[in-house]
Amino acid sequence: MIFMKLKIIKDSNPVMRKRSLEVELPLSEQDKQTLDDMLEYLKLSQDEEYAKKHNIRAGVGLSAIQINILKRMFVVYLKGEEGEIIYQLVNPKIVESSLRLCALSNGEGCLSVDKDHIGLVHRNYKIKMKAFDAYTNEEVVIKAEGYLAIVLQHEYDHLNGMFYYDRIDKKDPNRQKMNEVII
Repeated sequence: MIFMKLKIIKDSNPVMRKRSLEVELPLSEQDKQTLDDMLEYLKLSQDEEYAKKHNIRAGVGLSAIQINILKRMFVVYLKGEEGEIIYQLVNPKIVESSLRLCALSNGEGCLSVDKDHIGLVHRNYKIKMKAFDAYTNEEVVIKAEGYLAIVLQHEYDHLNGMFYYDRIDKKDPNRQKMNEVII
């Protein structure tokens, strides 16, 4: 079973604060298998019955560093009205971002963080990200806004040793910034 293969490490692990390393392309079979396992984990985590039975939390994104692999790659799996959004991104780079900000009204969460950190996590409302997508086996340019942009930036932060709670204003956690959209 896939959930047994992947062990999510916690934010207290010093590895989580390291910067992930570029991945050599073309992808090795091992790296592709890791990305496939990560995607399967996310899919299973969103199956309520499975997640409850195996005591795992639902997630929409997972970075390789969260399973103790220091490589610049992450997966995203979202189900919405438009269908599934699936990415297995390798060596992503944010190449454009909006001045307008956004935050989730209920804050963010993370599979590697057990303790709640209350407050607004300020992110760019729109981003453009370039990466190799192992799911489609091609270079992609993703234009994302709102929730998807938040998810992509959250996972991207992991590659640079950051957590969502690093972006919360310590003095005034719920302070909304000017020009910020609350989702």
